[in-house]
Amino acid sequence: MTSTPLRKDAARNWDRIVAIARELVDEGTALQLNDVARRAGLGVGTVYRHFATPEALLETVAAPCLEGLAEHGRRALAEADPLRALEGFLSRVVEAQVTDAALAPVAAATADALPRTAELKRSLATAGTELLDRAHAAAAIRPDLIAGDLVPLMCGIAHAVNLHGGDTASRLRTAHRYLTTFFEGARVPPGTTP
Repeated sequence: MTSTPLRKDAARNWDRIVAIARELVDEGTALQLNDVARRAGLGVGTVYRHFATPEALLETVAAPCLEGLAEHGRRALAEADPLRALEGFLSRVVEAQVTDAALAPVAAATADALPRTAELKRSLATAGTELLDRAHAAAAIRPDLIAGDLVPLMCGIAHAVNLHGGDTASRLRTAHRYLTTFFEGARVPPGTTP
C-alpha cells in the first residue's frame, strides 16, 4: 500500500484488488498477482503498481486481523487478572487463526514484505511475552512455559482445529475445547507452589 493518498480511481482499484485477494485466500487459492488482475478485471501493471509481490498483497489482506489482535493485546495488558488476560489473548489469537485464512501464512513467514506487518507481529510477540511474564509473576501459570512456546502451541491448536474441520462455528467450538484442555494443563492449581 502506498503512503500518499490515492486518486479515487486508484483507491477503487486498490480496494478491488484487496477484495479479490480476500476471496482467493478464503477459497484456499494461492495468491498470484496475474490471477488477481484477471479476476479483478484490471491490467497486471495496475496490480503490480499497488503490490510488488504476492506476499505484500497477502499481508495487506491479513492486516485488519493483525491490527485487531494487536489492539486486543494492548487491552489484555490493562486487564487486572494476569491469568485471565493471558488466556483471553491466546484464545483470541487461535480464534483469529481459525477464522482468517490469511493470518497463518503471514504469521509463519520468516520475512515480511511490509514494514507494518513486521511492526504488528512485534507488537503481538511483545504482548504475549508480557502477558506470560505477568502470569508467571502471579504464580498462575507453569514456570516451564516460556514465551517461545506460545506461537508454536497456538499454531498447533489452530492446525488441529483446521484438521478437525467443519463450518466456522463448529471449528470455533473445537478451538475453545482444545484451548480449555491446554489452559487446564498450563495453570498452576490453586494452593500449590510452582
